[in-house]
Amino acid sequence: MRKTANPRKKPAPAGPSPIELFSTSSGVRAVQSPPHTEILNLLRSRELPFDEIVRLSGKAKSTVSVHLKTMEEEGIVGSKGDPGDSRRKIFFIRSPCVGNLSQGLALQDEDAGEPVAGGDPFAFYRYMFRTIRVSLLSEGINIDPVLQNAGYRVGQHLYPDIADADIAGLLVNLQKFWTESNLGTIEVESLSPLVIRVYDCFECGDLPELGRPACAFDAGILRAVFSRHFAADCSVEETTCYAMGSDHCRFLIAPKESEQAVTEK
Repeated sequence: MRKTANPRKKPAPAGPSPIELFSTSSGVRAVQSPPHTEILNLLRSRELPFDEIVRLSGKAKSTVSVHLKTMEEEGIVGSKGDPGDSRRKIFFIRSPCVGNLSQGLALQDEDAGEPVAGGDPFAFYRYMFRTIRVSLLSEGINIDPVLQNAGYRVGQHLYPDIADADIAGLLVNLQKFWTESNLGTIEVESLSPLVIRVYDCFECGDLPELGRPACAFDAGILRAVFSRHFAADCSVEETTCYAMGSDHCRFLIAPKESEQAVTEK
């Protein structure tokens, strides 16, 4: 049975911008500076040369240079020479983001109705997973990047078991795996663009309403599976989620554009 949106859920109030945490070789580094965050957001999609960062950010060269130098020294950002132009440096994110901190959310956490003893053991694991996430979010700790990385690793191991040369065959196998693993029910909305819906989502179906997507683990699995299938790094954008008050989660999946393709546009 499909799960409908919970009318009792209350959206979490908006708070200040979160502090991002990056795992570097010298330890965890916190990024709170808006200019640092803006530059990092530009680098998330692809590596960029210095002049392109200046153009996209709208900041002075001297300002961008100072912020990049600071993040390079902290081990968050790295740089390399441009093979096509020795005078240019190309910048990229060197260290993974492992989470962020913000003001604790005053979540109205209703009882999800899951048993904590006896009955279906899967129901207990679902209840436990939900309780851990709600507890962390209430303390202002968001581990979505960690969950997405974990999901990606799971997806890498899963892919050989569900692989099919035809996208239709892969989707059928993925649907079967999702259902048999009690992760929810997958429906294919469209093939071009590739959009799938998940009903009765294991990851977020019982979360309080957060006002934003919450299926980082699922997104990681899907990114790994479809990146392997298309032999190209894919982006997975969750556009609708139970944690946004919807009755399903919706994922838009597409191969990322190469830097060359973006430059040629």
